[in-house]
Amino acid sequence: MTLKNAFIASSLAVALGFGGAALLTATSTYAYDETSTSAINVDEQRVILKGYDTVSYFQGEPAEGSSRFAVEHEGALYYFANAENMKTFQANPTAYVPQYGGYCAMGAALGKKLDVDPSQYKVVDGKLYLNVNADVFKKWAEDVSGNIAKADANWPLIKDLAPNAL
Repeated sequence: MTLKNAFIASSLAVALGFGGAALLTATSTYAYDETSTSAINVDEQRVILKGYDTVSYFQGEPAEGSSRFAVEHEGALYYFANAENMKTFQANPTAYVPQYGGYCAMGAALGKKLDVDPSQYKVVDGKLYLNVNADVFKKWAEDVSGNIAKADANWPLIKDLAPNAL
C-alpha cells in the first residue's frame, strides 16, 4: 500500500469514525436519503439546511426559518426567519448558498456526502461550510484551508453520486 493510499484509507476511517455515529443520530432527527443522487442536501419536501435561514449564518447566529418566508433556488427550498433575510437572499442567492450543496464539508474533503448539523458551521471568505457534528467540525477546523482545497477537488467527482455509493 502506498503512503498516499494509506493516508486516504486512514482519513476515511477517521471520517467514518467521527461521522458514522453522528450520521445515525442525524438521520433519526432529520430526513437524509442515502440513495439520492442529488447534489443538494434537501429533505423530502426539498427544504435545505434543515429549515435554517442561510442568511442568518452570515449575521453570526443561525436562526430557524419559517415556511412563511420560503424561496426556491436551484431545486432547493430555503426558509428564512424574516422578510428582510428573504429579500437579501433573493437579491444575490449565490452569495448565501452553502458549499457542497449543503453536505458536510469534511465529508466532501474525504470524498463522502454526509448530512449536516445546522449548528456546526463556519463562514470562511464569505462562504458557508457545514459539518455533520461537533467532533467532525473540530477535526475540519484543524486545517480549514487544506480541507476546503480537498473538498473543492472532490466535489465535482462526488456531487452527483448517492452517499451510499461513496
